[in-house]
Amino acid sequence: MVVRSPEDSPGTFGAMRSLFLRDLRVAFRQKQDLLNPLLFFIMVVSLFPLGVSPEVSFLSRAGSGILWVAALLSVLLSLDHLFRHDYDDGTLEQLVLQPQSLFLLVLAKTLAHWVVTGLPLVLLSPVLGVMVHLEGNSLGMLCLTLLIGTPVLSLIGSIGAALTLGLRSAGVLLSLLIIPLYIPVLIFGTGTVAAAAEGAPVGAYIALMGAFLVLAVTLAPFATAAALRISLSNS
Repeated sequence: MVVRSPEDSPGTFGAMRSLFLRDLRVAFRQKQDLLNPLLFFIMVVSLFPLGVSPEVSFLSRAGSGILWVAALLSVLLSLDHLFRHDYDDGTLEQLVLQPQSLFLLVLAKTLAHWVVTGLPLVLLSPVLGVMVHLEGNSLGMLCLTLLIGTPVLSLIGSIGAALTLGLRSAGVLLSLLIIPLYIPVLIFGTGTVAAAAEGAPVGAYIALMGAFLVLAVTLAPFATAAALRISLSNS
């Protein structure tokens, strides 16, 4: 990627679109990085009944928690690659030097990460939800909470990925930094499905998860952009 003068640079939204499409192309070329989180998601959900209990009553109660924890860990597994390849080939330094807002460029990269990681998890969740005996209302609410919650996981995770950029054993440190921040999303995601299964109102749960998403979209790219500048200045 070549740094252009402000006169020759594309508009902000054009730059976001180009970066988003570029990240999608790169992700589909590296099929191993693309498939690993999905295979991990399927394996965790499939093996859990074998290792704990295959009873229908247990799985129907614990199914939403199983799927949410598996989705959280799958997103976490993919975060180390969010900025790593761009950092290794020097593209990330060029992004920081672009005249466009780094906030919006980070948002475009995080959106691309969610499309190739979080969205497939949402699409797979109905099939795996049936496997753990979730019923119609609970299954629909699970898909909705994952649709709202997985972008939050990607946005929060981008902060940790930026902070640990270039460090040895970054994966372990990334987990220690990010998992505590994931806990509120996990609690309200599983709580929404549990409330729906009991026939309780879920409007407040959905509103809180929507608030998490709005806050993450508004604040996380700023923190990620600052973390990227710090990591690059120390490299």
